[in-house]
Amino acid sequence: MNIKDLAKVASEGKLERREFIKRAAALGLAAPFATSLLTQSVQAAVPKKGGIFIQGMGHGSTTDGLDPANHENAFVQSLVFGYANYLTEINNDGSVIPELAESFEASPDATVWRFKLHEGVEFHDGKTLTADDVIASINHHRGEDSKSAAKALTKEIDTITKKGKYEVEFKLTAGNAGFPVILTDYHLPILPAVDGKMDWQSGIGTGGYIIENFEPGVRAKLKRNPNYFKSGRAHFDGFEIIALVDTTARQNAVMNGEVHAINRVDPKTVHLMSRVKNLDILEVTGMLHYTFPMRVDAPPFDNYDLRMAIKLSVDREQLVKKVLLGHGAVGNDHPISTANQYHNSELKQRTYDPDKARYHLKKAGMEGITIDLSASDAAFSGAVDSALLIKDSAAKAGLNVNVLREPKDGYWSNVWNKKPWTACYWSGRPTEDWMYKSGYTAGNEWNDTAWHTGAQADRFNELVIAARSELDDTKRRAMYYETQAIINEHGGALVPMFANHIHALSKEIGHDEIVAGNFEYDGSKSPERWWFK
Repeated sequence: MNIKDLAKVASEGKLERREFIKRAAALGLAAPFATSLLTQSVQAAVPKKGGIFIQGMGHGSTTDGLDPANHENAFVQSLVFGYANYLTEINNDGSVIPELAESFEASPDATVWRFKLHEGVEFHDGKTLTADDVIASINHHRGEDSKSAAKALTKEIDTITKKGKYEVEFKLTAGNAGFPVILTDYHLPILPAVDGKMDWQSGIGTGGYIIENFEPGVRAKLKRNPNYFKSGRAHFDGFEIIALVDTTARQNAVMNGEVHAINRVDPKTVHLMSRVKNLDILEVTGMLHYTFPMRVDAPPFDNYDLRMAIKLSVDREQLVKKVLLGHGAVGNDHPISTANQYHNSELKQRTYDPDKARYHLKKAGMEGITIDLSASDAAFSGAVDSALLIKDSAAKAGLNVNVLREPKDGYWSNVWNKKPWTACYWSGRPTEDWMYKSGYTAGNEWNDTAWHTGAQADRFNELVIAARSELDDTKRRAMYYETQAIINEHGGALVPMFANHIHALSKEIGHDEIVAGNFEYDGSKSPERWWFK
């Protein structure tokens, strides 16, 4: 153990002062210096209150709003995590824990879930949180007329019943052992009820911070909630989110000290930014993946052989090498990461095969076809470069790809999920079921491949439903393995690479040793979990 490791152990409270000095002396450190190091280590580990945390965000659009049903990027996700809370949350170690709920329990078949709320939690206007707020908030996403991105997640809820002022019961249409995880989805915050409806217009929540100003696509400013119900959280006096979609502008901002942290550091510049004296690089392996969804309801992507030709004409290794610069791994045309519990490690990895791609192109009767691919770095840093690499590799298979450079602003509302073939990113989800319900199951608003019907889609949806309530782990694993194989073979998802979350932080920023990987910025909880040293 070296001095750095010894200081780390001490900061975690695992060494008494006498033992620390003894071990430091054995490493050649004089007692006065050892005492000073111990003091610094302990102080560094204790979160301090105060200061305004400014985070640069590689997302944001002028079409953003406060209605959580329509949230679609990390800017508004970070905003809602700052001013609101959820029944449950994903802890930084990846576990699901109660948040507004004090506790929760399920029936033996996992079809009935009861949540007991913390009593005395207040909204920013002083109103006390009750079961009525929970019911109105979840119901906001339900119903035939709902256009919520969380509609698919809430479809399994049969009824929501108030069992007391601070207790709510959910009855599901089928058992779901992972239901508490679903309730952490960022579209499902608990906001105040007014006349039985969710009041999202006011921007009032129970969170650690209170919205002072919100300029869609530009910035948001929040101040600390003095009555926050969580102790030891929300350390800053306030925080600001600044939309810096342009990669160069975002990186210059953190290097110049204009912001304290940024997400989505370009892999091409990680080695350079790591040399900046006032910065630390924070890289977290999670479930983030970059995709190029093909809408199967739009010609020519409604043709199986054309989709297969495209999948085989992509050089994934080259994308990981040239776009991610090794900060990630190749994907296999499904969204389940190696970090997921039921990742299908037995599924053969698809590789670049221009000859086989040409075969499928000929079989489709589409030799010499030209196809538009819409891309913008609003999708992810390097999306346009990725599209151009796809164009080059596809040309060797006789497939002509015309790359359309789309505007960054409005990309998510005007291009993605509308044009037939686009660039996209998904942060991934902690469970297979959640990931599928977010973007792959039939009837989902965010099913960006429009893969809703057909024998294989039907089989996929049947398996997702069956696996959700299957308590036998072996059977459940087999079902999830098959779902990944079906998407890989028949779906419209081109998933060529999984990427690490890469942040650049001012050395003034402190955080827990374990940083969440379910979303960027510590699971979008950085304003709540981080502090100034």
